[in-house]
Amino acid sequence: MTDLLDFPPELVATQPRAPAPSMPSLASVDITALKGVGAQLASKLSRLSIASVQDLLFHLPLRYMDRTRVTPIAAIQPLSNVVVEAEVKASSVVFGRRRSLMCRVQDGTGTLTLRFFHFSAAQKKNLAQGARIRCFGEARRGASGLEIYHPEYEFLDDAKDLALDARLTPVYPVCEGITQQRLRGLTEQALVLVKNYSIEELLPQGYRSQGIGEPVSLQQALVYLHRPPANAPIDLLLDGEHPFQQRLAFEELLAHHLSMLKLRELWRATPSLPLPVPKLLIDKFMHRLSFGLTAAQQRVAQEIAADLSQPMPMLRLVQGDVGSGKTVVAALAALQAVGNGRQVAIMAPTEILAEQHRVSFSDWFEPLGIQVGWLSGKLKVAERRHQAAAIASGEVQVVVGTHALFQQDVEFADLAFTIIDEQHRFGVHQRLALREKGDKNGVRSHQLIMTATPIPRTLAMSAYADLDISIIDELPPGRTPVATVAIAQERRLEVMERVRHACQQGRQAYWVCTLIEESEVLEAQAAEAVAESLQASLADLRIGLIHGRMKSAEKEQVMQAFKAGEIHLLVATTVIEVGVDVANASLMIIENPERLGLAQLHQLRGRVGRGRAESHCVLLYGSPLSEYSKERLKAMRETSDGFVIAEKDLQLRGPGEVLGTRQTGEMQFKLADLQRDGVLLPEVKRLASQLVASSPHETDALILRWLAGSENYASV
Repeated sequence: MTDLLDFPPELVATQPRAPAPSMPSLASVDITALKGVGAQLASKLSRLSIASVQDLLFHLPLRYMDRTRVTPIAAIQPLSNVVVEAEVKASSVVFGRRRSLMCRVQDGTGTLTLRFFHFSAAQKKNLAQGARIRCFGEARRGASGLEIYHPEYEFLDDAKDLALDARLTPVYPVCEGITQQRLRGLTEQALVLVKNYSIEELLPQGYRSQGIGEPVSLQQALVYLHRPPANAPIDLLLDGEHPFQQRLAFEELLAHHLSMLKLRELWRATPSLPLPVPKLLIDKFMHRLSFGLTAAQQRVAQEIAADLSQPMPMLRLVQGDVGSGKTVVAALAALQAVGNGRQVAIMAPTEILAEQHRVSFSDWFEPLGIQVGWLSGKLKVAERRHQAAAIASGEVQVVVGTHALFQQDVEFADLAFTIIDEQHRFGVHQRLALREKGDKNGVRSHQLIMTATPIPRTLAMSAYADLDISIIDELPPGRTPVATVAIAQERRLEVMERVRHACQQGRQAYWVCTLIEESEVLEAQAAEAVAESLQASLADLRIGLIHGRMKSAEKEQVMQAFKAGEIHLLVATTVIEVGVDVANASLMIIENPERLGLAQLHQLRGRVGRGRAESHCVLLYGSPLSEYSKERLKAMRETSDGFVIAEKDLQLRGPGEVLGTRQTGEMQFKLADLQRDGVLLPEVKRLASQLVASSPHETDALILRWLAGSENYASV
């Protein structure tokens, strides 16, 4: 453990003593108690979930800058933040796409360019040849070699010694109207207050040493992380692996896990209508199926059936890789509600996937006398009114649709069960709104959530701790592995000939583009332009086009023609990512795959390999590839296991993007990182179960400390 003697002298006084019984809690000190914080600044701070001085101390640095040492120019690595002391050798205004002031500086080991896009006449005059400066900023590769854009700088004077910073500089999450300097100043005030107030220890004594070896108080960890001493192990701090960071990461993960368990407790406390298995109806359905279920499908179907039979609401997540047969498992579950005289709602994120479900459920259910309804945002007014009336009267027992299902004017006669496909595509409020359609008279509806995007184990343990999880880990017989290759755009003509040959052999193919219209910025081929180009080069093939801006009827017409074999090659945007099932399609070309995430690439690839023919996926990439893109394409080539790909996706992109929550603000940790800190989760789960059972005060206080003011992603 770090010795207290390592702390700067001015902070040693703030190290925690055993708090006297009369010491007030720092959580009770309003943020306006700090000098300079009035109502206006307090309002801005509230956007960062900072209402008290304790909240400010738990607003932890995202990273650190090292201004404690000067780096020789020759030793600078690209994308590193450095302090440089050098002499200006040349200074001039350059006119290009943007006017800029460029200063060439040297320190005896090398040359560096400082570039200013916004500068004054005084700056230009002062940054003249011969001036000696100390500057700080991030070095990047530029047209003239290494460059720093808009560095912070100060002039060196032989008569005055400019001291370097004594410790690492924290960089905080900020919002509009709040600068780094303001947060650092406020935090300095808060650290002075620490010695007169207590911060409640909420972890049991034995857990306060998590990742450290001996107990560490919260105050000690917080002070250190806000103001690391000069000799702090910067590599550990930058990687988030310092023992003090691990101590707080453990507590934050625990708070998130507790919030999920509390949600589960709340959900289970409300009764639900038990739905016994309607054996006769299930037997009739199974008899009509043209295929048998895999052992994995049978196991998951039994788990769902057992849940639905209970007088408490089901909340279960079914994971299954592309093509594993989740839809038929959902159909069996739906029959359990219908067989008990109740309604079922099935919600999908896209028109194409919803339409696919409507066709499948209609084909399966209507011969059994079960009416399947349809509700989407693109229905004409008269048809929507007719469908809404049939749903409200109970004439329709199973309703398939998009987000239109949870609109306020949609009323169900007796909704007992909701099924949500590709759940990560919906926002928290959307999922909640659909569930509430079935919550009546104190009775809660059952809910089944499905995803074909495998969720890494660490994410599932944390983000879905309130759910029971079932995994369909077996593909139906007849599914063939898809061979994946990466080919540069320079070999495009070869790929086109490969497509021609496959289609002449009676196969069908997809050609996937990332944009609908040309864009100079993104440099991706547009679907419309590609379709025209391919039609000119492959005149002997029938080529179709589908994208998200087409009307539903047009998309359906194209898809039906493709399924019927009337179209050889379907040029499409990523709207075909889910819900498209054409067994004869055995070749897929994905343009600019470097622009897509691993999970999306895996989903697209899952559209082929659905028949018995050998199937291939060609990743047609643009050169040169970044190291990040190379890693993703390598993962696609090396495995077709969705769970392996999901783990790699988590490693490369982080949990917020994998769960689709980066833009919504959900699932954003202050300090913890699910990939890095996944090793802590088993112990987090054990302690969470203990606290929920025996320590309600600590449970609520932990959730409030780490999640107050944020929209808890668990509220679904």
